[in-house]
Amino acid sequence: MRVFLAHQQKDTAHVVAGLKGAINNPNVSDEAKAQASTRLQEIAGQTQEVGGSEHTNRMLGGYKATLHNDNTSETAKQHAREILAAAGIDVEPASEAERDEHEVRVLAGYKAALHNPRVSSDAKQHAKEYLAARNAL
Repeated sequence: MRVFLAHQQKDTAHVVAGLKGAINNPNVSDEAKAQASTRLQEIAGQTQEVGGSEHTNRMLGGYKATLHNDNTSETAKQHAREILAAAGIDVEPASEAERDEHEVRVLAGYKAALHNPRVSSDAKQHAKEYLAARNAL
C-alpha cells in the first residue's frame, strides 16, 4: 500500500518506521509524538482494510497452487476446489496441452541452468539429475 504525502508517493513501511522513530525519540516534543501516534493509528486502520483483501487473495492463490502441485494429495486438491468454488472462482483442470507446455518450459529452464555460468555446481548437478530422470539430457 502507498500513502500520498506532500504530493509524493511514499512507501507505507518507511512512513511507519519514521513515525515509530519519532514516537520513541527523546528529542521529539510531546506534541509531535502525539501527532505521530495519531497518524500511525490512521495508517494502521488503512492497512487493516487493505490487508484483509490482500490476505484473502494470497490465501486463494495458495489454494490455486495446491491444484497444480503434483505432490499434493487428491483430498487436498478437492478441498482446494471447494474453497475456490465457495469464493466464486471457477477452476478447471489444466488441459493436456497446457501440462505438456509447462513441462517443456521446466525442462528448458533446467537445460538453461546447465549453461549458465552464474549457476552453482550443486544446482547444475540437480538440473542434470532432474533431466536424466526424465530422459531429457
